[in-house]
Amino acid sequence: MIKSMTGFGKSECTINQKKITIEIRTLNSKNLDLNVRISAPFKDKELEIRKMLSNSLKRGKVSFVLHVENTGVENLNVINTTIVQNYMQQLKQITTISDEKAMELAVNLPNTLQANETDLDEKEWNEVSDEIKHSLVRINNFRKDEGEILKNDFIKRIQTLQQLTKNNAQFETDRLQAVRDRILKSLNDLKQEIDQNRFEQELIYYLEKLDITEEKIRLDNHLNYFLKELKSAESNGKKLGFITQEIGREINTMGSKANYAPMQQNVVLMKDELEKIKEQLLNVL
Repeated sequence: MIKSMTGFGKSECTINQKKITIEIRTLNSKNLDLNVRISAPFKDKELEIRKMLSNSLKRGKVSFVLHVENTGVENLNVINTTIVQNYMQQLKQITTISDEKAMELAVNLPNTLQANETDLDEKEWNEVSDEIKHSLVRINNFRKDEGEILKNDFIKRIQTLQQLTKNNAQFETDRLQAVRDRILKSLNDLKQEIDQNRFEQELIYYLEKLDITEEKIRLDNHLNYFLKELKSAESNGKKLGFITQEIGREINTMGSKANYAPMQQNVVLMKDELEKIKEQLLNVL
């Protein structure tokens, strides 16, 4: 089972006249990259929240937002009377204005309001913690669904590579004959008499170096291994990436040994298909 690194999870709840909104978004990344934004009074729980995110999401670029909106009627801010009175005194020292006008000007100056914050209730945090867990469940389900789409695409492309590998076998007879004719033509152009037996021996030696049987066997093993890993219990995009490197190595060797245009064209198709797999793998957990 593979998972995508792309996902979205959201959860909302109301606790003690506070509307709590939790949003988690993830994108692909080589490592875990956490970007956490938390409203007061939950700032003290940031380390605990980061631990929950890293344990559940493992890898990816993660954006986490915990937003608190007060829905009650109580005042969230209180007037800092000491600062207001100090402002009023200073204003009256530099100008002749009434107390009412001084008050009007003072309350609009900086730091005249202060937040009416209360300590975080542990029961309240437990409820928020549960909502974060619900969001993580949602985002992991999202990742699984996206992973299933990727899995089906990978299977399709691996099967295409398997078919293209079989196509190479169709070129073998014509390819070897074409190489033989090309060498013989070059020798005839030199207008030199050749020992036919020696020529055949050297030709066999040369053609053995162009043989791609081993590459085909190894490539087939790598392709089957890739399909097997798609069914594993854990999602391991890095491991699949290593397998594609081995697949690419065998395809490149086939291309360098081809010496025959139709086979080289077939190898180009194989490389193109492999690149599409590599691009998709960047988004696998």
